[in-house]
Amino acid sequence: MDDHVDIVKRFYDDTVHYEWHRLDRHKIEFELTKRYLDRYLKLKDRVLDLGGGPGNYSLYLAELGCDVTLADLSPKNIEFAQNKAQELGLPLHATCADSRDLSAFEDESFDHILCMGPMYHLQDEHDRMKTINECLSKLTRNGTLFVSFVSSFSFVWDYLLRDPSLILLEERKSELHIIRDDVNFAGHGFTENFYIRPKDVLPFFEKFEVEKLHLVNCESFLYLREPELLAQPAEVVTAWLDLAEQVCEREDLMSVAEHLMYIGRKG
Repeated sequence: MDDHVDIVKRFYDDTVHYEWHRLDRHKIEFELTKRYLDRYLKLKDRVLDLGGGPGNYSLYLAELGCDVTLADLSPKNIEFAQNKAQELGLPLHATCADSRDLSAFEDESFDHILCMGPMYHLQDEHDRMKTINECLSKLTRNGTLFVSFVSSFSFVWDYLLRDPSLILLEERKSELHIIRDDVNFAGHGFTENFYIRPKDVLPFFEKFEVEKLHLVNCESFLYLREPELLAQPAEVVTAWLDLAEQVCEREDLMSVAEHLMYIGRKG
């Protein structure tokens, strides 16, 4: 696992600017996620953005008046976020951390924890469980936990959008067979990755003392037409987002997600 951590750390150190602009390219995910954050986070709430990369969500929440701490594996992401916060005149605590060891933080010191990155890379079930237990130990009673996953179907949607001819390459076929074989994926994707079947998210959280609030399809039904939609006027995009938000928790639409977000309350 340590080798995998080093690979993931180097990947994000090398792609800071690409990652910063990712949510410009995938605005649907960003906007729908923010709408759910806005339901629970309020002025002066203490937030840990765990695995928050270059700080897209951290800076958004700092602007809302939350007391935000960003923790990430990548020193380059931390440096970028700190510089961006200074540039914007926003307060931000930032430090390097591994999601499996949050001992640098006091227990029950956060009202909300965003774990919207680590689960993309933790290939071992024990490490995923350890991360959730670490998060719960740092949450206050009745605190809110936001955990994102990449869907095991994401290869299919990504290849259809990016280059459908990838299905002809032998090394890509094994990735696409995930949808046929109906299995989770742990291996090399865009770096060292773990992708989960949508139907496995809720059973995973049954192991913990947490009350399910939502399971969200972060792209709703819009992912496959996102580039075309984002080229439309703002009022058109907003109208589609409004509709997408109304149905993004429907079980029958989970398979068209690239990202899934579990939201729970600590007991």
